[in-house]
Amino acid sequence: MIAKFTSRRAPIYDDIPDEKWNNWRWQLSHRLNTVEEIEKVFKLTDSERKALATQNLFRVDITPYFISLIDPDNPNDPIRKQVVPTATEMVPFTAMMEDSLAEDKHSPVPGLVHRYPDRVLMLVTTQCATYCRYCTRSRIVGDPSATFSRDEFEQQIEYLKNTPQVRDVLLSGGDPLVLAPKILEEILRRLREIPHIEIIRIGSRVPVFLPMRVTSELTEMLEKYHPLWLNIHVNHPNEISEELAEATDKLAKAGIPLGNQSVLMAGINDCSHIQRDLVQKLVRIRVRPYYLYQADLVEGAGHFRTPVAKGIEIIEALRGHTSGYAVPQFIVDAPGGGGKIPLQPNYLLSSSDHKIVLRNYEGYITTYEEPSEYQHHNPKTCAYCQNKRPEPGQSGIAGLLDGEQMFIKPEGFDLLHERGGIQHRLKDDAKWQPLGIGSGKSEKDS
Repeated sequence: MIAKFTSRRAPIYDDIPDEKWNNWRWQLSHRLNTVEEIEKVFKLTDSERKALATQNLFRVDITPYFISLIDPDNPNDPIRKQVVPTATEMVPFTAMMEDSLAEDKHSPVPGLVHRYPDRVLMLVTTQCATYCRYCTRSRIVGDPSATFSRDEFEQQIEYLKNTPQVRDVLLSGGDPLVLAPKILEEILRRLREIPHIEIIRIGSRVPVFLPMRVTSELTEMLEKYHPLWLNIHVNHPNEISEELAEATDKLAKAGIPLGNQSVLMAGINDCSHIQRDLVQKLVRIRVRPYYLYQADLVEGAGHFRTPVAKGIEIIEALRGHTSGYAVPQFIVDAPGGGGKIPLQPNYLLSSSDHKIVLRNYEGYITTYEEPSEYQHHNPKTCAYCQNKRPEPGQSGIAGLLDGEQMFIKPEGFDLLHERGGIQHRLKDDAKWQPLGIGSGKSEKDS
């Protein structure tokens, strides 16, 4: 049973026959991007008009369906602020970057980002159904000249074939679901031909911007390439319409697990009550809230940023106050390429060698008694651990806990502390090799 939500069509589209309105190709070919076109739907502010008249601003295109969800009488409508540019996009801010996540730095071949040990991000297009004003890839997204060539696609496939630790590929861009059906299927088929790729994921806002793209033909094609997962992108409960509910119903019936990634934005969804309404409506349409992102330090998006504390406050207002599977992880995608860092309120208040003190969402404080007898797991004698070690250099904090090493040092640390000195008789590297690290023997075993 599909949850019932509202459906709207702007008055200028009243005479459009349903067969056209519900055709995704018609929607794409009738996107709005000029002052004259958008003002047929609602009156623009001076700031919006100035931005739309500015050359070289990030691309504007809005589907007739999505612009119909905007309240024409509200200049602060949360959907409007996501897709209609304002003059504030031209205001620089401290720490603003073109590629704030350093994706291109972690790109072994064009369009492929290998940041984490066992998974890659595969950019398959630079085109979207509608363009979000806070887009983290605005450096390439929306630019047809920056799209990926057949030769670059073959380089991506060749890299994946030759990199057996990759078991999970995330298709993104741009938006993979705007690709021609034959091209999208070719990408999925080529990935499925690589034996060590276990999971394919798609990141798409098409079900939100263009729900009529989710046809039976599309879901039948996607079903052939399981296990396949899909994350959509909804930022505000006003985006959840009858059409989106129908689209997610089709995808769920095709056996595709659905998640949602949203971005925390000032004046749009930086309210715990809005967020609670959002996540509860998402689970009603069988979409699991996955990530709530802190806004990236991307050029043109400074006016969307909130303090990080606002995200922690929102998680505090969700945890315990609604279903656990409706609570997303709050994520700061580390500037400079550090990857996703989850943040949450502090529930561990204190700890000793035998007891921890915890609190719950109500402020209830309790203790948990630690076991007095525990046979510590030894990764050095565990066959599973030995066979499943991550690539060298990427084990991180887990590697410290596993006893692979005792230190993680900044680049140049040892050279700095040599102070230009000479190698002399007291300098012996063995002195700084801790007992139990790398020897398979710990102090306890001695």
